[in-house]
Amino acid sequence: MKYRSLLFSLGIAVALATFAKPSPRWVDQKFSMFIHFGLYSVYGGVYEGEPVTRGYSEQIQSFAGIFSDWYANTASVFNPVQWNPDSIVALARSAGMRSIVITSKHHDGFCMYHSKYTDFNIVDATPYGKDLMKELAKACERGGIDFGVYFSLIDWNYPHGYPISSHNADPLTPQHYEFNLKQVEEIMTGYGDISEIWFDMGSLTPEQSRGLYELVNRLQPGCMISGRLGNDYVDFAVMADNEYPEYKMGMPWQTAASMFDETWGYRSWQERGEVSPKVEEKIASLVKVVSRGGNYLLNIGPKGDGSVVPFEGEVLHGIGEWLKVNGEAIYGAKANPFHHSFEWGDITCNEGSLYLFIGELPTSGKIEIKGIGGTVSGASLLSSGKLLPCRLRNRVLSIDLSGLASEEVLPVVKVSFRNGYLVLPDPIVKREALTLRNAMSLFGHSSLNYYAGYKSLIGYDWAWQHRPGRHVPEIRFTDQEVGRQVVVEIGGTRHEVTLEPTATTRVTLSPGSVLWGFLYRKPGRGVFGNVEEEGAGEVNPKRPGSRWTEVTDFSYGKSYSEPILPRESVVFLQEIESLAQQTIAVKLTSGNAAYVLLNGEYVTAHFSPQRIEKQEELLLLPLRKGKNQLVVKLYNGFGNVLHYGIEPLEEWAIHTLKLDPVRLGRQEFQRVSLRANGIPASATPVAYSAVSPLRMNNVSISFSASR
Repeated sequence: MKYRSLLFSLGIAVALATFAKPSPRWVDQKFSMFIHFGLYSVYGGVYEGEPVTRGYSEQIQSFAGIFSDWYANTASVFNPVQWNPDSIVALARSAGMRSIVITSKHHDGFCMYHSKYTDFNIVDATPYGKDLMKELAKACERGGIDFGVYFSLIDWNYPHGYPISSHNADPLTPQHYEFNLKQVEEIMTGYGDISEIWFDMGSLTPEQSRGLYELVNRLQPGCMISGRLGNDYVDFAVMADNEYPEYKMGMPWQTAASMFDETWGYRSWQERGEVSPKVEEKIASLVKVVSRGGNYLLNIGPKGDGSVVPFEGEVLHGIGEWLKVNGEAIYGAKANPFHHSFEWGDITCNEGSLYLFIGELPTSGKIEIKGIGGTVSGASLLSSGKLLPCRLRNRVLSIDLSGLASEEVLPVVKVSFRNGYLVLPDPIVKREALTLRNAMSLFGHSSLNYYAGYKSLIGYDWAWQHRPGRHVPEIRFTDQEVGRQVVVEIGGTRHEVTLEPTATTRVTLSPGSVLWGFLYRKPGRGVFGNVEEEGAGEVNPKRPGSRWTEVTDFSYGKSYSEPILPRESVVFLQEIESLAQQTIAVKLTSGNAAYVLLNGEYVTAHFSPQRIEKQEELLLLPLRKGKNQLVVKLYNGFGNVLHYGIEPLEEWAIHTLKLDPVRLGRQEFQRVSLRANGIPASATPVAYSAVSPLRMNNVSISFSASR
């Protein structure tokens, strides 16, 4: 029997089908070079003879409090004569990188290209006098790798822009927005083919994000646009700085990483340590990103004279040496076909092979991977071809790794199959309804602005085991979802549906079956998507040093309001005791953003691009018997008032919509999926955004037999 690898859980093939972009070339870049180079490089993280220890060194103007005229005068000594674009391209190629992205303009407003809209650029303001970015673009073309640009949406030098603030998420004045349009246009028309434009920072209106998005698409239809443009106008999602998601993404995405978390621009006093550990660290990061379906953008920060920091060059060469041996497991490979990761390491794959990256060898010297069908033809170490004992029996793949050399950096084991293989989804749902709890969730990374970035759930996949015959799908939903347009796919048959009830039942909570316990709160930390309780298990709000405080004057069913600054958040923890395993309903009041966990597991997260001040939503919460914890992070992106409230419901409506019967054969399981159709729940003006939250966590699907 011939098998093909089943990338069931990733869903990226489905996502790519909805895009004119990206090209397979961009998706298979895998590993690229980021370059933070500009006027700030002259300082090297030092001002008036003292290291500036606060903040990134490319933002030294802000963190050191340098007067704007003093900072601008630095251009008179910026002369990067050691810059050699062909050498930069050669370095990237030796590292195994497929593209280069350079800072065309960072927050300081200094342009590394010849802009006709400001003389604060490398041609007109410096003794260097040449268009450095154009030199690099041509060198990339000569060297056969792709060229991309970073563009800061804030500009501390522009007279009609907002001045330097503490957070880099200021709005754009109308004049500043028009200025950005002009500069992006000259970049898109004067520097050849551009692989991607990496927008950063600022807090744009939806109309401003759409304008820049449409401009780039019109001038360079193949240019990929980063999610940090904001308001879910996105071709590829960008994670937070140096962030490596543990979950799989259902769309093109990228992690940008610096050599050291402390800075992106050159820092002369940075403690760099030994090269080898850094090479190992960055190889592991590359593998983590690629195994989850993303591209890895690793930064260098040249010195003010244009030379590459020797340490960074050595690290890149070290990664390149590893890729020369193991590149087969990176380039052209697809993400981990399983819906979970492994304690011992990561996996990539192609149609005929699995590639196992052994990060931590089990004490037994052996690993097992469950849920694989096919016939193994062999397992070998990719670096040497050394054969390793393995067997596949009862869909369990066992490999003996005791012969691996302990000194090898992240060894890769290639497992080959005759006629392909099958990866079984996990879980396979047999007799239950399809719900968020037994789904294989598909995520994006929504980003209204940098501080409002978060993990957005964009779809559900299920593997449903059934008997052959005709089945009638029934979608169940609450008042929250009435009128929503969705796509339900069952066994390859697509159903475009508007959720309008054909039947309604009332559900009543059994009296006394739920006890509402203590309520706690604490100030939130970091960006909206940073919720430290996610995946952390049971929270002890009374532990020593805890920031939780008990809320003693709270009334359920009442809506509260209190002052709050923009970009601040509050986290609530509600203890709930349930006498049985059951689903309850609550009405949650929030402001413009909410992130909800139940017992440490993701329920929903959403952020309103319309600056909605107050919203209510119905949540069905599947409680386990005994103690439960509901965690809600409420974030304030706009305005100065926080709204919140929790109302437990004693009764609620469940609506049912029956679909046309489907006839299913004798397959072991059927793939069932749920996606938004048309405008997503956030009502963003984007016709379709691959990262906008689905907000269908109350929906379930069941099947009844049909004659």
